[in-house]
Amino acid sequence: MLYREIPSNKDKISLLGYGCMRLPQKAGLIDSKKAETQLKGAIDRGVNYVDTAMPYHNGQSEIFLGKTGLTGGYRDKIKLATKLPQYQVKSQKEMEATLDRQLKRLKTDRIDYYLLHTMDHTAWDRLLPLGIIDFLDKAKADGKIINAGFSYHGVTSGFPKLVDAYPWEFAQIQYNILDEYNQAGKAGLEYAASKGLGVIIMEPLRGGQLVKKVPKEALKIWDSLDEKKSPAEWALRWIWNHKEVTCVLSGMNVDEHIDENIRIASECTPNSLDKKTLNAVAEVKTVYDNLMKIGCTGCRYCLPCPAGIDIPFVFEHYNNLHMFDNKLETRFLYATRVGGLTSGSKTWASDCIKCGKCEKHCPQDLPIPDLMEKVSHKMEGPLMKATMAAGRVFLRKKPVKESRPAG
Repeated sequence: MLYREIPSNKDKISLLGYGCMRLPQKAGLIDSKKAETQLKGAIDRGVNYVDTAMPYHNGQSEIFLGKTGLTGGYRDKIKLATKLPQYQVKSQKEMEATLDRQLKRLKTDRIDYYLLHTMDHTAWDRLLPLGIIDFLDKAKADGKIINAGFSYHGVTSGFPKLVDAYPWEFAQIQYNILDEYNQAGKAGLEYAASKGLGVIIMEPLRGGQLVKKVPKEALKIWDSLDEKKSPAEWALRWIWNHKEVTCVLSGMNVDEHIDENIRIASECTPNSLDKKTLNAVAEVKTVYDNLMKIGCTGCRYCLPCPAGIDIPFVFEHYNNLHMFDNKLETRFLYATRVGGLTSGSKTWASDCIKCGKCEKHCPQDLPIPDLMEKVSHKMEGPLMKATMAAGRVFLRKKPVKESRPAG
């Protein structure tokens, strides 16, 4: 495992960080035994940064780490990161109570890297009169948090202002081959690094969209390179090629993926990709930009939906309809799921009640109700009745195997 140093505190952090938002599951709950084996195995092989948050796995991720995931001395082998749900707190007292609750859930006396969760260019102004600076200063003085940072989901222009608003040790941003100029972007990455902050990368594979079903045009580009590597490996290598990147988070739950990621993180050095590879990345980005209609990463912050709609599933299949040559299959899977044939309840995109609750929690600032109208028009057209009828016939013969949204 390779490590990179955070200038502000001299901590050496593994290139690969373990994200605990997409742990393996069984019957809808965290598969504690499998998750523990995978997490501790990764730590044994050099991963020393573990990231979680209160909302992950419906509030169970922190509890899993405290009860199981980091037991047996593993807590002291890593730097533990979790996040203040700043969008919920209304006073400094609530901030302090939340942090104390997290310490109990994680069964630890300190958070090594504590973030303000899902910040944008307006959140800091809301938090200032609530006492956020006093809260951070006091928590650090008391030793409850060691390093303070934030995760960012706002516009590019607002990022430097937040970096300069407090003496942070680190920041977490979304960065991948599709988001080089979105949100904080490359400019934000370089600005944070220039100020001595460690930079943690989230969504390196866009919630798996860059590797789930790679378009034929993109595969041809990757295959044209002299070195033969998977699309996931090229996407990760491109991020680690930036010297400003400290650590890349991966929500790993498949043994083979963990092995591959650790191997790659043991080889990558800054500025190691040649011009031909960088040009290939640019070409792949163009392919996705032309095909992908909705920039959903599958984080599931938008859920639960009051109308019962599985929003990430709906968007995933809408994107698949445009990216791949399997339109009939995509419509079939969409119809059998949202039409209740395999899920037990009908939750069409057209069932959206436009309450706007989802928009408030979307890190990508997607206009979800408006997009639901587009999905409904495209996916629930005249062919839907025929698709549903075919689904009923098919299900009498054998169960439908369908893709599930990440997480």
